[in-house]
Amino acid sequence: MPNTSRPKLRASRTMYKGRVISVAQDTLTTADGRTVRMDVVRHRGSVVLVPQPTPRTVVLIRQYRYVIDKWIWELPAGSLEEGETPTRGARRECAEEIGWSPKTLVRLGVYYPTPGFCDEKLTFFACRDLVRPSGAVHRDPDEQITTAEMTLREAWRMIERGEILDLKTVVGLGMARGRLPARER
Repeated sequence: MPNTSRPKLRASRTMYKGRVISVAQDTLTTADGRTVRMDVVRHRGSVVLVPQPTPRTVVLIRQYRYVIDKWIWELPAGSLEEGETPTRGARRECAEEIGWSPKTLVRLGVYYPTPGFCDEKLTFFACRDLVRPSGAVHRDPDEQITTAEMTLREAWRMIERGEILDLKTVVGLGMARGRLPARER
């Protein structure tokens, strides 16, 4: 039978606190009595959007990602604001990043991208029945975004050619593609 006991937290020290994450060093006692230290990245959570103007199309964004020093194609996504629900965050991010508002949000799933050191949860939403809101698009100051609407088949080919490098995008497009009839994938 697998061991299901949890380690006990003995101490936690915040090493860094920033706008998006905080980093803590936790001291734990394991079930067998060992003391271990864990570096833990804390995050409020994020939403990942699969904006679909039609069931067979998707809107991707292209933006520069400083950390990897590349311009990449990806699904729109963003961190939740303090106290914000994933549904509200999805609506806000959709308007901010692609300039459309979804009348319909379908929750596709919740996943932990890096549970070995980070508690961030990604909540995936299909955004449907998109309408253009009136007024200007309000993006974060660090965002330079261009958008492109394409078929899910075209987006999947970009993955196969290595043109999409972002894992959350691969997962989100896979979920959307899986909802299509086999002959259209």
